[in-house]
Order: sequence, then C-alpha cells, then structure tokens
Amino acid sequence: MSSAVSPDPLRLALGMPKAELHVHIEGTLEPELAFALARRNGVALPYADEGALKAAYAFDSLQSFLDLYYACAAVLLTRADFRDLMLAYLQRAAADGVIHAEIFFDPQTHTARGVPLATVLDGLEDGLAEGLARHGVSGRLILCFLRHLSEEACFAALAEAEPHIGRIHGFGLDSSERGHPPSKFARLFARCRELGKPVVAHAGEEGPPAYIVEALELLGARRIDHGVRALEDPTLLTRLARDGVPLTVCPLSNIRLCVFPEMARHSLPVLLAAGAKVTLNSDDPAYFGGYLNANIRAVQAAFGFDAATWYRLARNSFEASFATDEEKAGWIARLDAYFAGAGMITDSRP
Repeated sequence: MSSAVSPDPLRLALGMPKAELHVHIEGTLEPELAFALARRNGVALPYADEGALKAAYAFDSLQSFLDLYYACAAVLLTRADFRDLMLAYLQRAAADGVIHAEIFFDPQTHTARGVPLATVLDGLEDGLAEGLARHGVSGRLILCFLRHLSEEACFAALAEAEPHIGRIHGFGLDSSERGHPPSKFARLFARCRELGKPVVAHAGEEGPPAYIVEALELLGARRIDHGVRALEDPTLLTRLARDGVPLTVCPLSNIRLCVFPEMARHSLPVLLAAGAKVTLNSDDPAYFGGYLNANIRAVQAAFGFDAATWYRLARNSFEASFATDEEKAGWIARLDAYFAGAGMITDSRP
C-alpha cells in the first residue's frame, strides 16, 4: 500500500472497518450493567457499588482477574440478561468500527450455577440478532471450555452442547493457562473437530511457547489466542509466519495481567516484523481498560505504526475470521474503499 499523501495513521486505524476475533462476552460486563442485573435478579455482589468494583481491577496475574470475573458472572441468570450483555458489547464494538465479531462464551461458568445452556444461547442469539439490525455488526459464537476444570467435566459440557451444535460456530479453550497445557484436552478437541467445527485455543500468554505447539499439533487449533510468547522460540515464530497461523493479540489485557511490564515492551512489533498474521482484540474489555479502539490508541502511542501496518492488521482480522470467502471479500472491499477514500492505495491481493 502506498500514497503520495500521509493521512494520520491513528485516525485511519480508529475509523477503519475491522473484525474482533478474541473477546469474551462475560468479560464485557461493565460495572453499571453488573449492578443493574444484580438488582434485577436479587443477587448480592461482594462490592458496595460500581466504584468499589472498578477499584478491584488491580490484577497481578490471570488468576487474580479470573477470581473477580467469575464473581461478577453470578448476575447473569436469564435470557434477557445475556441478551442485554451481548447488545451492550455490540453497541460499543460498532462505535469502534467493528463490523464482524467472533465472540467467546463460557457455558460452564453458567451451567454450574444452574443456568441452562439453552438460556445462555437464546439470550446471546437475541443480542446478536438485535445488534445486527441496530448496528450492522455480524457475529459468531465460539464455545470455550474452562481448562482449569477436568477433561471429564469438559466432555460433559460438550455433550450438553451437542444438541445445539448448529448454533455454535467453533470451540475454544480458555481460563487459567498455567499448569493446564493444551495436551490435557487432546481427546476433547478431537471430538470437536469430528463435529465439523473449527477450534481455537488460548496459548502462549502465561504459558510457554510449547503450549502453542501443543495447541497446533494436538488440538488442531486454526487460530492461537494470544500467542505473544512465540518470539521466545524462533523456530515456532518462523512456523507461525510461514503457515499464516493467526494470532489474536490483546495488548491492554497483556499489560493489565502483567505479561509485559509496559506497552513499549510488548512483543507485537517483533511478531509483525517476523511476518506473523497478527490481529488486535480487546479480550475482556470491561476489566482491562477498554474496547478495540482503546487498544489501538495504546499501541499507536507506544509504537507509532504507519497506515500500511494498520491496513495489514485490519485485513488480517477479516482473513483470519471463520466467515465465508464471500463475506471476507465483501469486508476487505469495504476496507479498501475506506483507505482509498483517505487517499491511500491498497493492494487487495491475498
């Protein structure tokens, strides 16, 4: 991509159409909505008010975040709750230029509290339909298994999900990475693949690069969620770039969970320089300091990427999605038109 003019890269990045491929719907539960749902459902949160809850967002590890995350999820009980949660996320995503989202949800977090899986799916699908009608954002649902639980528990969750398989667009692996390697779930993900659904896995965030290798070779993951420690294994990084394996990187999350001490130390520029197919995402934005454009602002402040890099990141997000080739082509055409309108010339070849 080249141009005789030099539009502001940050302005372009904030306004460009983009996809989000790594966002946990439970992690979009803002304090205001959490307390509104708590009041509606008669649930007591262990915080006095929204301010006290926000003050608790001082995490020193993934586990310290998860403890708070699961406590807040207790307010999600009814179909309307999940609809309101999804719709609130899609409104914020649309404001950031997101036109497609592939959204994780954790059924075990809810079924363990007696909430039927059908209730979760019904509510999330209600929100997706209304969000598409209101904001023009398309969505897919990816069911994630909680890796801190046993393989047996995750097989039970899969059995509960199978009657709803047509409503689920993929399977993922999340929760506490440390001490729970992907190999723990090799049989589970073999069954997921038999069901004809693409699979993804969190790996290489708190866990070592070897977890990324396991996710690829033992789980058959088509995307790696995070993957930011891949640079610690140059052979692996070369493989990821060569094979075009997407990495769904979440910069603000990585800083808030102390994966990197500051944004300037993030591995993102090294991953891009190596040719990795990186996408930017918000992970659990209610807890980590903002939605997709907040991540873009933080990255630009640290690294000063040019317009071509932002085009590449947005294009990667569409190419790495589990959408149809026709959908991807339409979105990339929108992206090209956006940059052309800013005076930029894009190369729309793969």
